[in-house]
Amino acid sequence: MAAVPGRRTGRVQSVDRAAALLRAVATASGPEATVAAIAARCELNRATAWRILVTLEASRLVACDRRTGRWTIGGGLLELAGAGGVDALIRSAGPTLARVSRQTGETAALAVMRADRLTYVAEEVPSAVVAASWRDRAVPLHATSTGKALLAFLPAGDAGELLGSRLRRYTETTITDQSDLEADLEETRRRGYGTCRGEFEESAYGVSAPVLDAGGHPIALLSIWGPRERLTPDRFDVLGEIAREAARGLAQG
Repeated sequence: MAAVPGRRTGRVQSVDRAAALLRAVATASGPEATVAAIAARCELNRATAWRILVTLEASRLVACDRRTGRWTIGGGLLELAGAGGVDALIRSAGPTLARVSRQTGETAALAVMRADRLTYVAEEVPSAVVAASWRDRAVPLHATSTGKALLAFLPAGDAGELLGSRLRRYTETTITDQSDLEADLEETRRRGYGTCRGEFEESAYGVSAPVLDAGGHPIALLSIWGPRERLTPDRFDVLGEIAREAARGLAQG
């Protein structure tokens, strides 16, 4: 319900309403995600709810599929979550990354969005393996399994805004055609993890799965990667399931 504060509370009614709408959008799905249903749930008239949602949309805090009229949480909240909760997430991810690295014999890493850039913030490397560190490194969205796992689970509008219109080529296997990328993202959504076949760096192959919040929105990405001589495509299915399970565990806390 939307709060209706009095003058002596010191609260701002429009902010209370925006917060209520954000919560309603975050937990709504299907027919419940239309502006009419959200407005009714927050006890607001439809015009007021629409104006606030459009304002929130301008800051990428919510997104609307204009074909269906349904609202979802926007990619801007992903950045806020990354900024506000990244330290806690890194601390909780450490044991999980170490276990995944031991289990697979490959590097396990965690990435979050920082200022519109996908950046690795934690990693575990097997003690017997010499590997370059990707920690604190920003990577392109269309040319990594991590980026594709993020794009696949974002609202279409936010994914398109982050991606841009030009897909830069990094290697011979980089996807540079928008329709080819969308097909790859559709497959990523279907199986629950993204893959990379040397698309950013020729020698780096990997899989990545999203860490999803209660509303199904990605707040971080867990990846498993290694050299193409060892992390071959025939391992993708097994490693992808390991990444999915590990990401699910992080999401559950």
